[in-house]
Amino acid sequence: MKDFPKNLSDKLKTRKQNNALRTLPQPNNLVDFASNDYIGFSKSEVIFDETHQFLVDHNIKKNGATGSRLLSGNHSLYTETENYIAEFHQSESALLFNSGYDANVGFFSAVPQKGDLILYDELCHASIRDGIQLTNAKAFKFKHNDFEDLEKKVINFNGNFNGNFNSNFNSNDNSKNNININGNNNAGVIYIVTESVFSMDGDCPNMGELVAVSEKYNCYLVVDEAHALGVFGEKGEGLIQYLQLQDKIFARIMTFGKGLGCHGAVVLGSNELKSYLVNFARSFIYTTGLSPHSVATVLTGYYHLEKDKKALELLRENIVFFNQVKKMLYVSPLFIRSKSAIQSAIIPGNEKVKNIASSLQQKGFDVKAILSPTVPEGQERLRFCIHSFNSKEEISSLIACFSSLL
Repeated sequence: MKDFPKNLSDKLKTRKQNNALRTLPQPNNLVDFASNDYIGFSKSEVIFDETHQFLVDHNIKKNGATGSRLLSGNHSLYTETENYIAEFHQSESALLFNSGYDANVGFFSAVPQKGDLILYDELCHASIRDGIQLTNAKAFKFKHNDFEDLEKKVINFNGNFNGNFNSNFNSNDNSKNNININGNNNAGVIYIVTESVFSMDGDCPNMGELVAVSEKYNCYLVVDEAHALGVFGEKGEGLIQYLQLQDKIFARIMTFGKGLGCHGAVVLGSNELKSYLVNFARSFIYTTGLSPHSVATVLTGYYHLEKDKKALELLRENIVFFNQVKKMLYVSPLFIRSKSAIQSAIIPGNEKVKNIASSLQQKGFDVKAILSPTVPEGQERLRFCIHSFNSKEEISSLIACFSSLL
């Protein structure tokens, strides 16, 4: 085997020295407070069996898509599933991608153009940031859920005629130079990007206020709903539909590896947006499509969102109960305020938070430590994921154990 490059070895050594080296965990039989399987769909034997029966009933016996969707991979299940998802989410169209990462990279690398501006929440997911890195648009963070900061940046852009942004901007991620407004403050489109539930904090933006800002300045609002599907809404439709704001959003990204318990993602928007992505989103164009089995699992999962309200109700009850118990045991001040299935307790320091997570795992609870650099230094945390299948006794015992370790 050829020697590993020294510069790469040095990076691994630095990670080890910082107590931040990632390793793949082994499967375990601990009580699940770590996975994104919020309503238990990944464990559902009913969904597994119904997916298989669906394929048998439709005489679909292919193991793979055989190619990209633009070549040979656009099997008939795609159309049926996208139409169903679009109707479920009250959207004009839906376009399936192979994963949430593919959807975000494909959308953000293709849609914003040179001369446009992307303003994104500073806590947006890495897949959004990676897509933004591939665009020719200018991109800047705004402070987390701070719409005054966002509005200042929008005003600055609208009032700029020479492409020289002033000190109100702080470009750390995508500082491409030579943006040209051409003396016309309407030449560039402004995209505002956020998540309806943030994956590390579990909190939600004030979507009504954000929509008001976007409409005031004629911006295009893009919302990643990865951690809202199966959690918010009467049928788990997500936070945007729960608030009846779907007609105000330019694009929604739904991913299926969390609440739906399977794999893949969808971009929701207009028919024109779907056509544009089919033509220009490279992560869609240059990859083999999902297998018929994968797409059938997505469709079956949506059928169950439509008809199975019990899992959603149990999840919501458990989220309320978790918040009640953490107040009773006086650990609430450590937690970021959240009404979602993600509850994060800030425990600064990689070593300290890893030790507490290890102790909880020894007690039988699967709770993961989130380390820097995944989160900023000093913001290390325990990330508790609540599920419909967690019992009240498990939740009470977990928080009692956590409290005893502080």
